[in-house]
Amino acid sequence: MSRVVVVTGGTRGIGRAICERLKADGARVAALFAGNDEAAMRCRDELEILTLKCDVGESLQCRDVLAEVERLLGPVEILVNNAGITHDATLHNMNENAWRDVIRTDLDGLYNMTRPVIGGMRERGFGRIVNIASINGQKGQFGQVNYSAAKAGVIGFTKALAQETARKGVTVNAVAPGYIDTGMVAHVPAEALDQIKAGIPVGRLGRPAEVARCVAFLVSEDAGFITGSTLTVNGGQYMT
Repeated sequence: MSRVVVVTGGTRGIGRAICERLKADGARVAALFAGNDEAAMRCRDELEILTLKCDVGESLQCRDVLAEVERLLGPVEILVNNAGITHDATLHNMNENAWRDVIRTDLDGLYNMTRPVIGGMRERGFGRIVNIASINGQKGQFGQVNYSAAKAGVIGFTKALAQETARKGVTVNAVAPGYIDTGMVAHVPAEALDQIKAGIPVGRLGRPAEVARCVAFLVSEDAGFITGSTLTVNGGQYMT
């Protein structure tokens, strides 16, 4: 698969696992990151991929970095919208910045990244877009009104865009991970994490590589008849 791939939030956790898998499959990969230059350099050197700094909440930055990817690698054929943040609080304690920052990155980022590439995908008659949602966008989560709303929006975005692009050879799907063993989950207190694991039928956290395998399938030629779908990867914690 010698396709040009962009993965947002691609230098750590699930994003890095996606980059590693798609690079192994033969893709030319660009991983975008907003912070943590050290992790980005490590990812660049270890995976031998292009890494570029970009705040997906800033539309001008997105357009500029996508133009740079095209200059260096070629037109973007596969886009994985993975970048996401959390600012947890119950709504009655949530300030406006916590709401806006999460929506800006987790939801506005989809528009900012997808809008510049969708026209070229349609013209070329091929494209794969995979949006990383969340179990909490499907079922909601106490203390995550902002994050749950954004990730539910990701699923709605996916279904609507899939209808617009299906006849142009562009598929749009979502992957909704449950609790995956990443740095984000590592900050959960041990007692709370034990409770989470107890609620997962398979009895453990997911692995980033397990999410990456799902993305690899959805961007492959074999998945050309799948669009507008949300693939849940949560160990049976929430069944749809």
